[in-house]
Amino acid sequence: MVTTTPLEEQLLELAGSVPDPELPVLTLRELGVVRAVRAHGTDSVEVDLTPTYTGCPAVEVMSLDIERVLREHGVREVTVRRVLAPAWSTDDITDEGRRKLREFGIAPPRTGAASGPVRVALGPTRTREGGPADEPEPVRCPHCGSPETELLSRFSSTACKALRRCLACREPFDHFKEL
Repeated sequence: MVTTTPLEEQLLELAGSVPDPELPVLTLRELGVVRAVRAHGTDSVEVDLTPTYTGCPAVEVMSLDIERVLREHGVREVTVRRVLAPAWSTDDITDEGRRKLREFGIAPPRTGAASGPVRVALGPTRTREGGPADEPEPVRCPHCGSPETELLSRFSSTACKALRRCLACREPFDHFKEL
């Protein structure tokens, strides 16, 4: 069991309060990428950061922002370590983070990824409620809530999002892809 000190809890809260550079509506805590903080005395800290994927271009900005916030709060030496195991999953996004994504107009990733190998399917491009049992739950429109949506592009403004359109209200929206 990993124990943390009150100082480490406070520093974890500070590091986790940094906005995600690609999705500024979410904090790094809500995204689930800040994993741990270890204090070495009162002026030296090590932060574990797990990228959403190994090639994530935002990791450098996240690291610099974490360093800046902790230094503004009196920490002299900050080391941000990239930790790849356990790998980040969209299941790490908090309920608050999912709510904020939806309110921002981005369909949050579906939950409940199975353990073990991940099945990657390229279809269907349309989702609806009451589909076959082997289909994943539908991607709901963050604007009107309809499950009737279609895929326009597998990639959107960032590699972790897909572009979809609602068939009910006709609004396009990003969908944070499941990992």
